[in-house]
Amino acid sequence: MPVTSELAEAVSAGDRRALARAITLVESTRGDHHRQAEDLIDELLPTTGGALRIGITGPPGVGKSTFIDAFGSRVLDRGQRLAVLAVDPSSTAGRGSILGDKTRMASLAGRDDVFIRPSPSGGALGGIGRRTRDAIALCEAAGYDLILVETVGVGQSETTVATVTDLFLLLVAPGGGDDLQGIKRGIMELADLVVVNKADGDLAALAEQTAGDYRLALHLVRSKHPGIDTPVLTCSSTGGRGIDEVLVSLTELRDQLDASGALARLRADQAVAQLTDEIGSALFARAEADERFAACHRDLEQAVVDRTLSVSAAARQLIDVLFDRSPADGSA
Repeated sequence: MPVTSELAEAVSAGDRRALARAITLVESTRGDHHRQAEDLIDELLPTTGGALRIGITGPPGVGKSTFIDAFGSRVLDRGQRLAVLAVDPSSTAGRGSILGDKTRMASLAGRDDVFIRPSPSGGALGGIGRRTRDAIALCEAAGYDLILVETVGVGQSETTVATVTDLFLLLVAPGGGDDLQGIKRGIMELADLVVVNKADGDLAALAEQTAGDYRLALHLVRSKHPGIDTPVLTCSSTGGRGIDEVLVSLTELRDQLDASGALARLRADQAVAQLTDEIGSALFARAEADERFAACHRDLEQAVVDRTLSVSAAARQLIDVLFDRSPADGSA
């Protein structure tokens, strides 16, 4: 039996070590590993697509890991299996702060029905899009019912995570005002649910006020789903208050989108976008392996650095070389 078939069987059986090995394989940038990863995903595709995929973002210090620990515990109480993919902007070698994340997910880290894994955003061959999508597919094939994709802050990578999940949760801290202005409009437009965390003790009243501020702000933002307002809730991750309401709201929203066909359309659009990303990455990788193209690329890079050629003109010339419509000496 081929190695990838053995690995696929182990993943399908729910073997967490096999799942970890499979994700390592799809994250690898080695050419032979890339082909093996393709075979593995192809073999497991019929068993994917059944999980609820939720992206969670928020400013550093808002308590994402603590929230996931409390939220995930509620998911497990319902008899579901949970996978957490922590998107990390560091390299695949460093693995970032996942050990710190696990210490803040004390209730989840030791559970057999939970899988916690960093999903690095650095590297080539598709970046976060291919690796995170494939990691999600592998977790679904392993039988996980709900997959959380945790990001590290509020920025461009977070909008990318929204393209691989069904629902996008924005976690914020009590404050409003300047904090609200710091949240980019694009993030607000992508959010399916806004949750004000740390709504306990002296911050409880401020959290309610902040929730009101976000509700007002969302009236000025285009609704992500026509006819469906973006809910704004409050919760206390440490005290457990409001966590059930968040889970209920997400489940109800997923059911609404599923019933209307919006969820199927969303996933179809995401699959097409993934194909486009893969084509671009594969074309560039194949082109860079050609000595003529690589030499022209270096020359044009220097021309851009020296400001003797515009970026758009350099890109056009490089594309012409790729499709063999111009000489490789950089002339127009």
